[in-house]
Amino acid sequence: MKTILKRWWLRAAVLILLGSGIVFGSEWWVAKRAEGRCFDEVNSLPEAPVAVVLGTSARLADGRANLFFLPRMEAAAALFKAGKVKALIVSGDNGTQGYDEPTDMKRALMQMGVPVEKIVCDYAGFRTLDSVVRAKEVFGQQHVIFVSQRFHNARAIYLAQAFGIEAYGLDAKDVPVALSVKTFLREKLACVKAVLDVNLLGTRPKFLGEKVPVPLE
Repeated sequence: MKTILKRWWLRAAVLILLGSGIVFGSEWWVAKRAEGRCFDEVNSLPEAPVAVVLGTSARLADGRANLFFLPRMEAAAALFKAGKVKALIVSGDNGTQGYDEPTDMKRALMQMGVPVEKIVCDYAGFRTLDSVVRAKEVFGQQHVIFVSQRFHNARAIYLAQAFGIEAYGLDAKDVPVALSVKTFLREKLACVKAVLDVNLLGTRPKFLGEKVPVPLE
């Protein structure tokens, strides 16, 4: 009996170590590939034709304010007003009735003074990979600035590089880990999924569709 328990604990320890290595290794690799491409100051960024504002909703499912939302919109508005980009693509999930990230983002950006004609909605940005690939294949952009929090920008840049897109990130003000533990834990698994999507699974967006013009004049 003791021998069986010892073997069980040994196997469990090996699996835990292996799993931890995969998670932290993926997170490290994603951050490494984005090194030198994420900035928290608008003036430090190179110019690009378009910024892709990565999806988030104004409120959580329980009705509470989403702490990631307002800083992300403020960063996107500041980027546009500084003349670093000519238009914004707000890319997010609109897959279920009553849940519409792009419209939430567009409304907030308009309230912050971004002209409505300079905001393009991508309603099929169901995942970060979808937002990244659609920026190139649907909206015709091969040079973009992503706007999100740092951890999210790093993953988007990693994916962009894999799909032949020149990308930088403007890091919105972050949320303390203690206030969003679930999000930060989920991000670790998202890094693993991103590495698998690029190197093993060959994942593609859920939808592509017809080309959509972006107003750059």
